[in-house]
Amino acid sequence: MQPRALLWVALGASLVILGVLAALVVLAPRTVSAPGLLPQEAARWGPPAEQPVPSAAPAGFATLADAEWLATKSEETGIPQRALAAYAAAAMASAQSNPGCGLSWNTLAGIGWAESRHGTHGGSSIQTDGTVYPPIIGVALDGGSTDVVTDTDDGAIDGDTEHDRAVGPMQLIPQTWRNWHNDAGGDGVEDPQNIDDAVTSTAAYLCRSGADMATEAGWRTAITSYNNATAYITTVAEAATDYAG
Repeated sequence: MQPRALLWVALGASLVILGVLAALVVLAPRTVSAPGLLPQEAARWGPPAEQPVPSAAPAGFATLADAEWLATKSEETGIPQRALAAYAAAAMASAQSNPGCGLSWNTLAGIGWAESRHGTHGGSSIQTDGTVYPPIIGVALDGGSTDVVTDTDDGAIDGDTEHDRAVGPMQLIPQTWRNWHNDAGGDGVEDPQNIDDAVTSTAAYLCRSGADMATEAGWRTAITSYNNATAYITTVAEAATDYAG
């Protein structure tokens, strides 16, 4: 998709989301220092990253978006280019496979902001191949500040054999990942810690509601299925509208 087409998608989505904002309680302006909403904290597995992570997109899935648009939009929004490439590519892929969904790149970006600050929560960053390192692992869903979700993956995905934890840049729980897993990056590995795989799985999950996300009601239905907290919906809407603008 060329820059003009991407801009059309973004502007169309922004008009919808502005309507959503009008019906919600507006929170304080976003700041880059605020913790992610889901989870509130994140433990990190593995040693520290050993080298700086390039922000440019690699060959393949993440090159679907126009390079000039990526550079310009990344500078305007502060979204790392590698994350932005995944959001745009997933939206374009969704438009091809499920045109009735109406999912836009900036909605995916709004979720990515709320969930992990675009893969940067807790000092993590996105490598050239799209993998987040160190991995982002959410708090145990043990009922303390969350619903109780007992272990469903024997710790294979989240490293916890007692309770499930949300994982990766889009904070997918093991059950959700099993339902919507894919290898968008085409590297032969399905990985919720990979921005390409995680974002396209999120896109599939959102579109499964059958709602048209180009409408206010459809957008609200889809985001509510991801997280039904009013504060969460507001945060995603504010971020998505900012990014579209």
